[in-house]
Amino acid sequence: MNYQESLDFLFQALPMFQRVGGSAFKKDLSNTFKLCERLGQPQNNFKSIHIAGTNGKGSTAHALASVLQEAGYKTGLYTSPHLKSFRERIKINGKEIPESEVIAFVKGHQAYLTALKPSFFEMTVALAFDHFSKQKVDYAIIETGMGGRFDSTNVIQPILSLITNIGMDHTQFLGDTLDKIAFEKAGIIKAGVPVIIGQTHPLTAGVFTQRAEETQSPITFADQGVKVTSRRSEANEGHVANAVYQIKPAMGSLQEISMDLLGKYQIKNLPAILKALEILQAMGLEIKDTHIAKGLSQIKRNTGLKGRWQILSQSPLTICDTGHNIDGFESILSQVEELDRETLFFVLGMVADKDQDQILSLLPKKGVYVFCQADQPRSLPAEQLMEKAKTYGLSGTCIPDVNQALEYAKKSAGNRDLIFIGGSTFVVAELNEL
Repeated sequence: MNYQESLDFLFQALPMFQRVGGSAFKKDLSNTFKLCERLGQPQNNFKSIHIAGTNGKGSTAHALASVLQEAGYKTGLYTSPHLKSFRERIKINGKEIPESEVIAFVKGHQAYLTALKPSFFEMTVALAFDHFSKQKVDYAIIETGMGGRFDSTNVIQPILSLITNIGMDHTQFLGDTLDKIAFEKAGIIKAGVPVIIGQTHPLTAGVFTQRAEETQSPITFADQGVKVTSRRSEANEGHVANAVYQIKPAMGSLQEISMDLLGKYQIKNLPAILKALEILQAMGLEIKDTHIAKGLSQIKRNTGLKGRWQILSQSPLTICDTGHNIDGFESILSQVEELDRETLFFVLGMVADKDQDQILSLLPKKGVYVFCQADQPRSLPAEQLMEKAKTYGLSGTCIPDVNQALEYAKKSAGNRDLIFIGGSTFVVAELNEL
């Protein structure tokens, strides 16, 4: 069995939410427990930090991993979904799991997996834990897939839990109100384990407080104690290289933080990131201010993170972002509006099982739209998206292929224009330029 054959088995033989949607989602952890038992309980062989939330959990996970790497710790990182390569999901110190490890896992457990019929996500979680255990990582940053309570990652006993925020996403699985969604995310809070809430919301704070009281877990609402404001951008040869934020109160000697993640929404992620590092320091981890400063300024270099307000070209300014729900798009559009550009081009694609109406209602009518669709079963056909967009006063062209759509926008745009590509993680994933 070679690597491609291993991937074929994983993608085709097992249900995968990324491709088929709800049929792959189960409110049951039994398969994950069975897989971990077969593998010798690998999740117990390393210390972990568990991260959930509607938006920001990927950026937060990569930021913490980058700082721990700078501090000299062998750091595992499990995130989802991947953009270009399956192996992006499982990294140690920024290096993707080797193809040989994927092959060995599938080959060694193929018969068992075929009989058990776990979901794609359950299997991937088990592979990650097995890899981290065998490689003897010091710490692993584990990002949940969708919810929390029944997420396959929720078999770990972390040293710290972190919930970034709560927004309206995956409502068909997690609940149709913020407090119901918060209840599912709060499922990662474990007995006696400190938990950080990134953003305080009146409809969800009580849910988290109650859960923390039940589990006797120290709880911190990061945004109530750490205030972050945008200061300026650092330029490199005329191009924006890093965003700089002021933090109050200062963290040790650090009054300003530089991040190489340029999305304005990082201002919402930073309080929880900084509070997590403060708690880890209190636990005895040797994380110095220099590690924090360097780690946050080199997240992309250290971890390989892609697709977060990523600048693909300067002339015309071309940006992609994986934000795909209402909260994410509100932040994206706020930042787009601040850019001094003549014409806004949107290369836009969405999935069929999301609420497209909320996002379409926010988009500027003066924009020029190129409607596309990712090569995924869940994608909304580009023509249907274009017709729906027309009802919101949005007009443009239908070019289904993502990269052809981008090429069309490039030929149409001038040097003073902006091209934004997004609407779905899958659209960004198919960009050849990523």
